[in-house]
Amino acid sequence: MRILLVEDDNLLGSGLLTGLKNDGYSVDWVKKGTAAFSAITTTPYDAVILDIGLPEMSGLEVLSKARNKGITTPILILTAQDTISDRVTGLDTGADDYLTKPFDLDELYARLRALTRRSRGLSSQVIQYKHIIIDPSAHSVISNDKTIELSRREFSLLTELVSSAGRVLSRSFLEEKLYNWDSEVESNTIEVYIHHLRKKFGSDIIKTIRGVGYTVPKE
Repeated sequence: MRILLVEDDNLLGSGLLTGLKNDGYSVDWVKKGTAAFSAITTTPYDAVILDIGLPEMSGLEVLSKARNKGITTPILILTAQDTISDRVTGLDTGADDYLTKPFDLDELYARLRALTRRSRGLSSQVIQYKHIIIDPSAHSVISNDKTIELSRREFSLLTELVSSAGRVLSRSFLEEKLYNWDSEVESNTIEVYIHHLRKKFGSDIIKTIRGVGYTVPKE
């Protein structure tokens, strides 16, 4: 999954960037409100971690303007303020969740999983498709009662496709979901990962729609 991290504190931002990447996320990090608004409105993120106190444009302004443009990406706001009025303001402005600094990384990860699960219309954290069981919290995949080893991007690609079963996802869309701005993407990268997944789960698990993209057929 691809996350936008908006945090102007270098120490905290660097720590969050490292932690999120280690937890399997693809992360873009910006430090200013204007850059955040531009990124939110041009990139299909799975979730946004948004600090309130930002230069150039506050986090609440970014949030308000994004919602007014119809952006529905789940947004979790971070703040050092912990009054009820601050929480109410953030949530009423359009935030999906709220986390007060300092916080535990495990709680942040859990909240992100909950936000993305709800945004996909999933009632359970575990995603099941035929003989495949995906557990995002444990980064594990079981197929026919056997644990299948996947790379970070194979795991992300499989999760994206299975969560969108029945929809055709273009190669460019999948590249945007799997890679951040700093990553170099080879022209056949998605095809290579699709090939690996078919070898591990069967050739029929992912269908190619020629000239359009890829899909996991709806059960």
